[in-house]
Amino acid sequence: MSHAKKTTVQVTLLAAAIAMLCFGAWRGEAATVLSKAIKLCLECVGIG
Repeated sequence: MSHAKKTTVQVTLLAAAIAMLCFGAWRGEAATVLSKAIKLCLECVGIG
């Protein structure tokens, strides 16, 4: 794969990832993910 083509693919995938992150944050998914992470962490420690 040529260097220019590889760079184009990387930039496209980065833009798609940023767009998905922004869309998830806009929908309020960050709070859901954080609450699940806290519950999982507390279960691993044995507190929850």
